[in-house]
Amino acid sequence: MKLSWKPLSLIIVAVISMVLLVPSFIVIAFSRDIISTTKNKFSQTDVNVNPIHSIEISVYRTNTDKVEKVPLEEYVVGVVASEMNPNFDIEALKAQALAARTFLIRHMLSETETKKNSTNNADITDSNRTDQVYKNKVELQALWGDKFNEYYQKIQSAVLDTQGQILIYKQKPIDASFFSTSNGYTENSEDYWNLTLPYLRSVSSPWDKDAPKYFSKVTIPLNQFEEALGIKVSDSKIDDKSIRTKGNRVKEIQINGKRYTGREMREKFNLNSSDFTIKKVKNNIEFTTKGYGHGVGMSQYGANGMAKEGSTYIEILNYYYQGVQISNVNKILDI
Repeated sequence: MKLSWKPLSLIIVAVISMVLLVPSFIVIAFSRDIISTTKNKFSQTDVNVNPIHSIEISVYRTNTDKVEKVPLEEYVVGVVASEMNPNFDIEALKAQALAARTFLIRHMLSETETKKNSTNNADITDSNRTDQVYKNKVELQALWGDKFNEYYQKIQSAVLDTQGQILIYKQKPIDASFFSTSNGYTENSEDYWNLTLPYLRSVSSPWDKDAPKYFSKVTIPLNQFEEALGIKVSDSKIDDKSIRTKGNRVKEIQINGKRYTGREMREKFNLNSSDFTIKKVKNNIEFTTKGYGHGVGMSQYGANGMAKEGSTYIEILNYYYQGVQISNVNKILDI
């Protein structure tokens, strides 16, 4: 049989055309996928752009007498890492992140504080005497050694999961005070600072009893005790009478006829807490204290105890700070 070349030539042309066109279709389709994916990624990133990242905090470093500038959330990581045990539950770390972030924003917005003074020109210091402790990555690495990556990533996760969140009361950042260990209760603000804040109310905190500094003893030579208070202790037993606060700390104590506040006694003798008892032992005065810190606001060991029992960071914060709400830095700073 004799073949006709006309149909055959048409088939060959069609096959060649397909071979040439298919890669073009593949390239076009692949290009469209890339464009679509890139567009979606750009749109998502664009939508999620958060001006919080642009907030830079200047921290006065007391040891070096220099100002260090860091992004807001990196600063919060440094505070949480410095102020709370990194082995604590993630929900307790989140609660601490809000307390630290709120403390900063309130401090920056305060009309009376001296954050922009002539000596350091900083937003905040790294000292817990006036502000809150802050350590940078280099300092934390030296502190934690081989545990650095594990601890840093855990704390960073807690901070980023609560990014930008702060505590407010009547649309203003609260005084988010916190301390290490309660004596079983937190303190009403006015019983320690002579300032009544409605969200800093005394609450039961039974989770602290296993904390390492729940109980402690301090021994003071009798002559130092007498000199510090301007009294003479002649009897074998100290004549002391105390009035206690709702949080069961010493509000006022009378020793040999002289009156002192519990806070005065704590500061004079560097006591862990203003929940203390006094006893004369030979030529010494022995203080027995319960709890660690001023007692106002959130107990860190209490927060961890609540978290271990299943409480979320929001539940922890609502417990220790009465009647507060969670807002965002953007709204408060109007950015």
